[in-house]
Amino acid sequence: MAEICPTCGLPLDICVCEEISKEQQRIRVRLETRKWRKAVTIIDGIDEKDTNLSRLAQKLKSFCACGGTAKNDEIILQGDHRDRVKSYLVNLGYPEENVEIQ
Repeated sequence: MAEICPTCGLPLDICVCEEISKEQQRIRVRLETRKWRKAVTIIDGIDEKDTNLSRLAQKLKSFCACGGTAKNDEIILQGDHRDRVKSYLVNLGYPEENVEIQ
């Protein structure tokens, strides 16, 4: 007998909870200038309950070849990586219209 998802009540092999939660999130990717005119890319709006932010930050740092951190419900990357971050999030399954670049 298949296990049942406690959230949606469907069997786990056809559960749609993850896709629905990704479609409801409004993600902002913005550029800020910090001390000494250093540019940082800030990603916020990702729900921490559904996604491990530190793990996602680690993957983004590896993909963009930069440093960064995840704290205060935000992911901070060193440098201007707005376009690369958007393409990576779309590849993860987030809808393109929900990922806003500022």
